Amino acid sequence: MADDELDSLYLARPQDFTAERTRLTAAAKKRGDTDAARRISSARKPTTAAWVVNRLVLENKDVARRLADLGDRLRSAHAAMDGAEIRDLSGEQHRLIARLAQVALDAADVRAPSAAVRDDVTGTLQAAIADPEVRARLGRLDRPERWSGFGAFGDAAPASGPARPKTPEKPDKTSKTRKTAPAPPPQPDAESRRRERLDAARRAQADAERAKAGADEVLSQRKQARDAAGQRRAEALAGLRGAERDLDKAESECRRAQRAARDAAESLRRAQAATARFERT
Repeated sequence: MADDELDSLYLARPQDFTAERTRLTAAAKKRGDTDAARRISSARKPTTAAWVVNRLVLENKDVARRLADLGDRLRSAHAAMDGAEIRDLSGEQHRLIARLAQVALDAADVRAPSAAVRDDVTGTLQAAIADPEVRARLGRLDRPERWSGFGAFGDAAPASGPARPKTPEKPDKTSKTRKTAPAPPPQPDAESRRRERLDAARRAQADAERAKAGADEVLSQRKQARDAAGQRRAEALAGLRGAERDLDKAESECRRAQRAARDAAESLRRAQAATARFERT
């Protein structure tokens, strides 16, 4: 039951996530399912890109299978150092990711995605191909994923055929008497620096998105508390007005009863006076 409810929760748009989580948690508590309530209440609000990928996977059950199949074939090709196969699978990978990313954005009705959102969607799909652990989290992502292994499957294919082993070098007879200066550390090229800056910018954006999601969640909770307090105040005011009406009615009836009592007392006094006169005659 909890898995179905979590599917429903992660299909909800990010702006509706907190309210839906509150509703589903309350429903689980009401039926006495404390484990489901705990799992649902601890679910984290996804970023836009994470939600787009979650929705794609939850609504298309074969997506995870297709990503896994391509990942397995790429892994086998790399293990065999089959350059031609790697190049073919690399092209297939890029086409599949581009197609799935567009399908995901269209299905989520994201008409004009920012470059960052589109890049996060494609990066998450790439990570899912390369990393089985990422695939296992699909449908429950709260942030985009990025393949952090050494290289990426299909991005660079080696030359066709296995590399030839190097011929062992003959030892330098003078090496014992001559010290070799240490090689200078390799300098990162411009592309590496650009990738580092891009990765840093993406991490900063992901942190900012998580911070905004947290702030939005707190704001939603505060609004719910405010609305609940307003409802209680309205109910209290309605009760107070009802009590005031009851008091006015009771006071009016009390005044009528007092007048009736005075009239009855006056009638009694007159009757007593008349009785006394008759008794004297």
